[in-house]
Amino acid sequence: MSTLALAEHQADILASLRRLEGRGTAGDVVAQSGLPHDHVRAGLKALLESHRGHLAVSDSGELLYEFDPRLIERGSEPWLARAKRAATSALSKAFKVWIVLMLVVYFVVFVVLVIAAIFASQRGGDSRNTGWGGRRGGGHGHFPNIWLWYWIWGPRWRLGRPYYGHRWERSLDKDDRVPFYKKVFAFVFGPDRPRPTAQQLDRGTLRLIRARGGVITTAELVEHTALPLPAAEDEMGRLLGAYGGEASVSPKGELVYAFPDLMMSAHGPVRAREPNPAWLRLERPLELTGNSAGANALVAGMNGFTLLSAVTAPWFIFPRLGFGGPAAFVALVMVPVVFSVLFFGVPLLRMISVKRENRRRAARNVRRVLLGLVYRRALEAGDVGLEDAYAHVSSRLDGQVVSRASVERVLHDLAAEFDADVLSDESGALRFRFPSVREQFAASETVRRTLQLENRALGEIAYDTSDSPEEAEARDLALFDRQLAGDAGLDRYLPAPDRVGFEEDYAIVAFEEELGRR
Repeated sequence: MSTLALAEHQADILASLRRLEGRGTAGDVVAQSGLPHDHVRAGLKALLESHRGHLAVSDSGELLYEFDPRLIERGSEPWLARAKRAATSALSKAFKVWIVLMLVVYFVVFVVLVIAAIFASQRGGDSRNTGWGGRRGGGHGHFPNIWLWYWIWGPRWRLGRPYYGHRWERSLDKDDRVPFYKKVFAFVFGPDRPRPTAQQLDRGTLRLIRARGGVITTAELVEHTALPLPAAEDEMGRLLGAYGGEASVSPKGELVYAFPDLMMSAHGPVRAREPNPAWLRLERPLELTGNSAGANALVAGMNGFTLLSAVTAPWFIFPRLGFGGPAAFVALVMVPVVFSVLFFGVPLLRMISVKRENRRRAARNVRRVLLGLVYRRALEAGDVGLEDAYAHVSSRLDGQVVSRASVERVLHDLAAEFDADVLSDESGALRFRFPSVREQFAASETVRRTLQLENRALGEIAYDTSDSPEEAEARDLALFDRQLAGDAGLDRYLPAPDRVGFEEDYAIVAFEEELGRR
């Protein structure tokens, strides 16, 4: 169906979905709209890309399209929120410029005034003939220029280039020196936070799909993203519409997604390197400033000097240089004191939000690490208890305080998401078995082996109809067990389930930003 025809039918399909409260099979939409079945299927797939929704399986085994009843578009944002974000961004940029100007100007002014006051004191308080003015063209004459060059610019720095912190800075070429004004911004507001685009985020998932023969299940998507299962189902619906996927239902009722277009290549069979799973991409704690200790000390020292000089100016600078009056008091005491206090106060206030974010990151890391254990035990047809989970997580997150309560909470969340079987051992402790994870992996392997998308285009996904669902499931699981016992073993599906690793926040965006800069 052409793009124009598809667009013409979208309004009818959306109207039908509204009457169905966002939930129905393709047949339901056909009955409501009167459109041909092929047009409805193509339109529903396109809507999965543009609107929040996912696929499920109906009681009769049919594909069920489930959208938000309000049919909200993906990425939609109220105009008030957009206006607020734009105003906040503009004010923030203006405030940053003001901060640097205030810090630099007052620091230089007070350096000059303190030196002048010292010379005046040494000459008996006569500031008119201190000789200091004669030195102004000497050693001190170049002081502001050297520092201003370091503050304002770097030899290869591009305006608007983000600063992600000192770890990111160490990865740059030695000539790509971060100008000091960016570290001043980071001291007050924190380092720039990466904002990867949807395309950048998709690349890791597309690598996963290609590495797994163009066929994956939602459980495999969770393995690599650590998303909660409902969010992963919604994301899979978007991927299905965006990248020409097709969904089928296994005899056991598991949804399997195939992406034949991603396996077409002009360079022969597709061989993609699988991205790291979630437990090898843990999140580092968010840093308050992102600067090195030396940079923070320099910024704090400058502002501290300004604050101390302003507070003591009425007793040290004013008498020696003959200053006085309300104007001098406002300009050299009140304004710099208020500015310096705010300069130190904003990071202290930000510390609250940074700690809150780090608690969220710590909880996500617990989930990521626990996923490795749950998936390994699931594929081995084993179970997981709280003591197993706690020992596994705490031993691998040795730099993080891990409580039993947090591990138990995540384990129960995973059990609810994957509809785990709950058992009790001899001591009465709960143990969780995750058969649906193993069944999803087995189903995807069956479809992967059947289609062989790296060698041919997608055909109709069919199962042996002579088998009952139980027989089909037993056959698929037996074959899956033989795959696990092969040379690749468990690592074929779960890379390094017993290890953990960290991924930098900027890893996804830094490479493309560097290419764009060049």
